[in-house]
Amino acid sequence: MQNQPYVDLDAIAWAAMEQYGFIPAFPPSVIREVGALTTNTVSEPAGNPHDLRSLLWSSIDNHDSQDLDQIEYCERGENGAIRVRVAIADVDALVPKRSWTDRHAAHNGTSVYTGVVTFPMLPDSLSAGATSLLPGRDRAAIIIEYTVLPDGSTRPGSIYRALVRNHAKLVYEEVGDWLAGAAPVPETVAETPGLREQILLQHEAAMRMKKRRTEKGALALETIEAEPVVAGGRVMGLVVQEQNRARCLIEEFMVAANGTLTAFLAAADLPMIHRVVRTPKNWGGIVREAAERGVALPAEPDAEALTQFLIRQKAADPDRFPDLSLTVVKLMGAGEYVAFRPGDIPVGHFALAVTDYTHGTAPNRRYVDLVIQRLAKSVIDGKRYPPYGPDELDDLALHLTDREKASQKVERFMRKAAAAVLLRDRMGETFEAFVTGASEKGTYVRLIDPPAEGKVVIGEEGLRVGRRVLVRLVAADPYRGFIDFEYTE
Repeated sequence: MQNQPYVDLDAIAWAAMEQYGFIPAFPPSVIREVGALTTNTVSEPAGNPHDLRSLLWSSIDNHDSQDLDQIEYCERGENGAIRVRVAIADVDALVPKRSWTDRHAAHNGTSVYTGVVTFPMLPDSLSAGATSLLPGRDRAAIIIEYTVLPDGSTRPGSIYRALVRNHAKLVYEEVGDWLAGAAPVPETVAETPGLREQILLQHEAAMRMKKRRTEKGALALETIEAEPVVAGGRVMGLVVQEQNRARCLIEEFMVAANGTLTAFLAAADLPMIHRVVRTPKNWGGIVREAAERGVALPAEPDAEALTQFLIRQKAADPDRFPDLSLTVVKLMGAGEYVAFRPGDIPVGHFALAVTDYTHGTAPNRRYVDLVIQRLAKSVIDGKRYPPYGPDELDDLALHLTDREKASQKVERFMRKAAAAVLLRDRMGETFEAFVTGASEKGTYVRLIDPPAEGKVVIGEEGLRVGRRVLVRLVAADPYRGFIDFEYTE
């Protein structure tokens, strides 16, 4: 890279944020407001919370994550049941509605993780400090309880305020490898009395729920999103985040927690925001993809049949499975937020095989979760009127769907920009790749190593999705996020 001019990826990331309508820097009003928070404000939670600090709470997240939204604890119940508690950071306690910090968070709608620069929804002093469930600190939280039965079904429990303390910050890769039998017990787990048994119990509960949802048609999708590894301003490589048992554990716990939140708000007869993935309008396209692989799917959308097809395809052709997953995701359509009024018929979440679902477990990172937290707290505190009315929720749902799509565009662009920096010294080299897209918009490939994506601009005629090919790098432009290839036999 020494022969190439320096590329300021940070500047490209800031420009991309502005291009897609984000405000990347916190305005002075937010900085002053957050700076005025006192130690007493942070350490003295409102209400009359339960004191649950003695429970063996732990978190599992990325090794460098500091904006921890949730921690977990389980215990065995009667007749084989497992009682689960999920503690969610009480972000609303320090970010009240209509504060300057809240207005900024509402505008951006989400934290944006570019792999080069992270643009948090809330200032670090909150999301990675006062409202983060980091180890060894007393924190106000909202507790979501539910019971996992032996058949994997869940029974919603109580939701209430509590004071909690995280006893161990664990890492996805370390816990995942251990649970899969590929690595020893992580050091933090081994050194914390009782934590080994606690994580194994959490894993047991998660596997029950996963099995149940898979049987009901939860889709077994697995796409590749290569994140850049940046050190000293240089792109050192691209890393694919692998799905493992630890990530599965947290995913299952959050799906059940969000379902419990939805049931809680529905029982209180409150309007809310649902997270939905609609029944695929382009089911015919999914049927054709299956037919090309010798599988006949039903003529009408059938999540269970699609799930079984995906499971078999992953076992038969793991190298191409991420590209099939991406095709299915595109044919299904994106997730979205929809305002829900009491009495409405829920749209449901086709990919997760759940009917009533929301996002309420990551209030440090997503604004919709902060909205749901405020609605839940209004029920807990017995307030006469909810903090949001139906019309306001309509506007928020549309806006936050737009912000999520915009954040995905920024993150996708920055992955391409970083990959272009990594590859620009390898002009003219030939790479093995899979064809990931072929349409009127162009033909696209994903390299096997490094896992970068680009467009075939020479010799693309006749290439089909899923085909393994050789391509030669002909252009790499970090500023436009372009990587172009020539197909070669």
